[in-house]
Amino acid sequence: MGGLIPLGDASRRPARVPLVTALIIVVNAVVFVLELMRGESFVMQWSAVPAQIVSGHHWITILTAMFMHGSWSHIIGNMIFLWAFAPEIEDAMGRGRYLVFYLLGGLVAMLAQVLADPHSTVPNLGASGAIAAVMGAFLVTYPTDQIRTLLFIFVFARIRFIPAALLIGFWFLTQLFQAGTVAHVQTGGVAYLAHIGGFIFGVATARLFEGSRRIA
Repeated sequence: MGGLIPLGDASRRPARVPLVTALIIVVNAVVFVLELMRGESFVMQWSAVPAQIVSGHHWITILTAMFMHGSWSHIIGNMIFLWAFAPEIEDAMGRGRYLVFYLLGGLVAMLAQVLADPHSTVPNLGASGAIAAVMGAFLVTYPTDQIRTLLFIFVFARIRFIPAALLIGFWFLTQLFQAGTVAHVQTGGVAYLAHIGGFIFGVATARLFEGSRRIA
């Protein structure tokens, strides 16, 4: 069994400290602690349930759900991916535009999942959709950058440098494949359609949010 974990952009460093990205990570961590402390009732209250949203209730959960996670592995994995790609995008867009982009990406991703199965009563939660938007923006903005990646097969691990276009493109293809295989049997688990929706949003709007002083 193998896999890969992106560790960061080896081709450039942000000109500015990624304060917004760091703040987003802190907020996700604080919310996760609240989940652990307050239990299932807290999770159910603030997660996005498609059937409730399409009936006109609990719309705020489309926003709150993107800061919640279902497990330690869920939040750790998401925050690693966010930190690998977001600092450069925050730098390219500027802090204010990046924050708006991130939140809109998460909202679009959640709505994509809701529209895909509007009658579902399964809670949706996680930052994956917003992070997918960041990855889509990275693909458009810095496709040739080398991503420092931890590649592992069973107990063997190596650091490799993989072009962003190849790494992110492969990730997106796996989301398409997985979405196709679970489209008619989805009863929980990974919200692949949220990933796809967020990613497409990122690809489509990245240039609109970039600052005029982006470093090529």
